[in-house]
Amino acid sequence: MLRDYRLLVLLAIGSLTSMVGGVVAPILPEIVQQLHINRELAGNLVSMHCLTFAVCSPLLGILADRIGKLRVLIPSLICYALSGMAGALMQDFWPLLMTRALLGAASGGMAAASLGLLGTMYEGEERSQVLGYATSTLTISSIAFPLLGGWVGATHWQYAFYLYGLSLPLTVLVALIFRQKQSIKAQSPALGNTSKLGEVLKSPQTLKLLLALCLASSVVYSVVIYTPLYLKAILGAGAALNGIVLAARAVGAAAISAFGARQLAQRFGLTGATSVGFGLMALTLITLPVLRELSLILPAAVLFGVGFGIVMPTLYSALADLAPSAVRSSVLAAGTGAGYLGQFLCPILLRPVLSHSGLEGVFYASAAIAMITGLLLFTLTGRNCRDRTNGI
Repeated sequence: MLRDYRLLVLLAIGSLTSMVGGVVAPILPEIVQQLHINRELAGNLVSMHCLTFAVCSPLLGILADRIGKLRVLIPSLICYALSGMAGALMQDFWPLLMTRALLGAASGGMAAASLGLLGTMYEGEERSQVLGYATSTLTISSIAFPLLGGWVGATHWQYAFYLYGLSLPLTVLVALIFRQKQSIKAQSPALGNTSKLGEVLKSPQTLKLLLALCLASSVVYSVVIYTPLYLKAILGAGAALNGIVLAARAVGAAAISAFGARQLAQRFGLTGATSVGFGLMALTLITLPVLRELSLILPAAVLFGVGFGIVMPTLYSALADLAPSAVRSSVLAAGTGAGYLGQFLCPILLRPVLSHSGLEGVFYASAAIAMITGLLLFTLTGRNCRDRTNGI
């Protein structure tokens, strides 16, 4: 399967969706300083794309089913490059925020069309294997792009925005490789699945999982947005060091997702495993404001990633178990949308805390959100809920 050039190109396109926030987060302190942006508004530059991604991804997915996936994918790739690189030319907050919104919309189109192509190219076990490849690619990308963004941005923050131009050569490859008519053939969604999808999404268990995904993503993004600002304040950290710390978080998530999350879920049940993950996230967020040395901050970042790596796969697994196979992709897409919505809401929810209590207060507030979410999941479901078919 990995010898299929089409698959490799689509995996590369999927990795670009993790670049949107990963490239900007390490250089955020430099953007704030150079453009004289209000620190309380600056977090929106990292999270704005999440809103437009959450809104546009399902809409562009429907459009791709109607007019053809390539007809959505290629314009999205071009818009991704243009809107992303345009950020380097912006000298004010609001124009820069607008480019971030357009970048999120383009990223949503890329994700919807590329996942749609993967779904039509493979069936059965091959499809599951491909989705596993996609998950691994996103994890690796979440490690690599903060490092790359920090390294490139260390010379000048504007240079990091030019990394979004990587979508242009991929656009050429897509146009050359996906030339078969069946690749662009539009497919009509099964109308009979609409009511079934509505029933699943209205289920209290589904709503609870979607809320948990939203809150978990908000907590995670509080680290992505505010850790660079915190490191700049206490250590004078530059873009390169910020990228290393953010990558350490992803390393912890990748390690536990690959080697421990499944075993924890089997031993403690989905509810117990998720509560442990939220507890680890809360613990590291509480200790972060008292850490003043990089040798202590890096292990804390890895431990936070471990908690995140337990929570997210477990929540998605529970969400998949609630959905019949005919609508499972749509339900998981709703989960992705909930996660991106949480990322967008993060700086909005934490802005009052930042104004009154500073960066330390932000980390304590995020810890409280993680702790309360874990306790609610555990309490509302019951301690003996271990059957995956019952969800969380």
